Amino acid sequence: MADEIRIRGLEVYANHGVYPEETRLGQRFTVDLELYTDTRRAGLADELELSVDYGAVCHFVSDWLREHSCKLIESAAEHCAMAVLERWELLEGLALELHKPSAPIGLPFADVSVRIERFWRRAYVALGSNLGDRRAYLEGAVRGLAALPGCRVKAVSEFIETEPFGYTEQPRFLNGCLALDTLLPPLELLDELQKLEQAALRERKLHWGPRTLDLDLLFYEDLKMDSARLTLPHPGIAERDFVLRPLAEIAPDLIHPVLGKPIRRLLAELEEKQ
Repeated sequence: MADEIRIRGLEVYANHGVYPEETRLGQRFTVDLELYTDTRRAGLADELELSVDYGAVCHFVSDWLREHSCKLIESAAEHCAMAVLERWELLEGLALELHKPSAPIGLPFADVSVRIERFWRRAYVALGSNLGDRRAYLEGAVRGLAALPGCRVKAVSEFIETEPFGYTEQPRFLNGCLALDTLLPPLELLDELQKLEQAALRERKLHWGPRTLDLDLLFYEDLKMDSARLTLPHPGIAERDFVLRPLAEIAPDLIHPVLGKPIRRLLAELEEKQ
């Protein structure tokens, strides 16, 4: 669990609200923040650059709330939290509570607020292409994810030539894997992966068929889920060397949350069978 830097009662006069008077006249808001970060290095060295400058965070939050206008405090909290997390590399996550003590409710009340918690999550994505300029499609996908708000590409494997899987009457693939930290929930990340596939003119005519770009969400932390749209971990990882080989390059000690084995061991076991 990360250490915490706590900020209480930051006052900001801003223009958030549904009613025209709220956006025109503005009102007082207060913000409580919990910044999750490892403070040990800064504590031992007594150096500010090794920590998160909470004064700078306060000014950033104040400026953001004053310079933007949202109808809902839910929206203001969400976008402000995302902006803070993307601004400070040392933050692992945060809790932000936005208070609106003068909300136009029309009844006596003490306060109304929204509190959210947001964290960077580690995800792993498999990349594949066997049509057109395969390398260009894969490199474009890496750039697209790196440019996506709420995503930081942390490692990219080498791209490897592989034989087709399932339907074999098609060109050879170029495959790879990447690790990224993301603020997006799994289904939102899946949406963004599919948008990148669509931008590459991916056509889904045949299961396991040829494609310009294939992006599969393999792992999202150690989350296990099985929905109509997404299964995590991605099924079949342990039987696919075109996934395990590049994944073992960037995350050999990653533990499969269902099988309970590191990726390097799954690869070794698969190679023994072949």
